[in-house]
Amino acid sequence: MEIKTLDKEKNTGNASFILNGTTAAFANAIRRTIISDVPTMAMENIEFRKNNSLLYDEIVAHRLGLIPLKTDLKSYNLIEECSCEGAGCAKCTLKLTMKTTVRSDQAVKAGDIKSMDPKVVPVFPETPIVKLLKGQGIEFEATAVIGMGRDHMKFSPGIAYYKYMPIIDISNNPKDAEAVAKSCPVDVYDAKGGKLSVNQKNIYACHLCGACLDVEPGTIKLNESESDIVFYIEPFGQLTAKEMLTEAVKILDKKLDDFAEKIKK
Repeated sequence: MEIKTLDKEKNTGNASFILNGTTAAFANAIRRTIISDVPTMAMENIEFRKNNSLLYDEIVAHRLGLIPLKTDLKSYNLIEECSCEGAGCAKCTLKLTMKTTVRSDQAVKAGDIKSMDPKVVPVFPETPIVKLLKGQGIEFEATAVIGMGRDHMKFSPGIAYYKYMPIIDISNNPKDAEAVAKSCPVDVYDAKGGKLSVNQKNIYACHLCGACLDVEPGTIKLNESESDIVFYIEPFGQLTAKEMLTEAVKILDKKLDDFAEKIKK
């Protein structure tokens, strides 16, 4: 199997690549592992000392739990796999605190949360938590732990999905090549000098909608490869796309090794 990187977006962290010579079953195994088994850190237990905002403790706690936290997998363990045997220690838990009272109406944001570990902070500091009125305040101590998406979606590191590699065959040059090119919503085609061609840089964006087939039926054939997969990863920010994929492969390898051992027995 060969892997070819297509795109890495610096602003969003999204990544896409091609898996050549594989199957949808393998791609789906990677996808499910990324979403469900790659661990990240999130707030699990929250103790409120003060909250006279308009929202109940439970609602604020729910919002806090969904705030993505940058995750350092090398420094923290799953609490059930930690040497403390679930008691909670610095290797598997992290304390985060907030103590604020506002002098004017304003929103409390994720960036106002103080972390005991400078490496584990909210990914999006401008995320609003609750709006406080003048004189209102909020104070809490939260415990963050490493978890997996199959236990709660707040631990999921992002979205992963794939599609078959599109195959476009221009059997006959259309009479109006420009009209066919304009019909494509993702600009897959080029029309120069009245000749229609496929833009090889954009071909991966084709989702086989068939809009081009309606302009001049019989000139273009659309198909998909059964052995080449276009894979996409969209991180929520806790981990990079590379970290998500690398960790997913490690987890999948371990599961396969465990499965092989059980078969031998």
